[in-house]
Amino acid sequence: MKKLEIFTDGACSGNPGPAGIGIVIMQDGKVIREISKPIGQATNNIAEYTALIYALQEALILKADEVLARTDSELMHRQVAGRYAVKHEGLKPLFEQVKHLSTGFRHFKLEHVRREKNKEADKLSRQAIAGQDGRPDAAGVGEESPSSKG
Repeated sequence: MKKLEIFTDGACSGNPGPAGIGIVIMQDGKVIREISKPIGQATNNIAEYTALIYALQEALILKADEVLARTDSELMHRQVAGRYAVKHEGLKPLFEQVKHLSTGFRHFKLEHVRREKNKEADKLSRQAIAGQDGRPDAAGVGEESPSSKG
């Protein structure tokens, strides 16, 4: 049985503005994949959902049976948990995609964590934005880390 722990974050510069996603996938306490990817113009909430969707797709590719995903987006967490309705038309298809992808696992849980507990995913999402802003600190943005090759 393959269990994965995933940290996701989405960020944008301006709201909407250039956006990026950051994902850290762990198995047995070890990082097995890190992803930093620009996603074009988006709002922060769209970036958060996009990060989770991308992470769930990666978990399916990795043939995970159980996924514990962690996010610092309280809104997305509460919407996925069914505590908040999804009112924004732009988020509805993303919400539906998360719900659909989550059925691919024997067990799926989305947990809300404080921003300090999500530092690595946050860093990766901000690196992805840097690549779109044309800043020189964007080397390697959009690429998977060497740890993702194993």
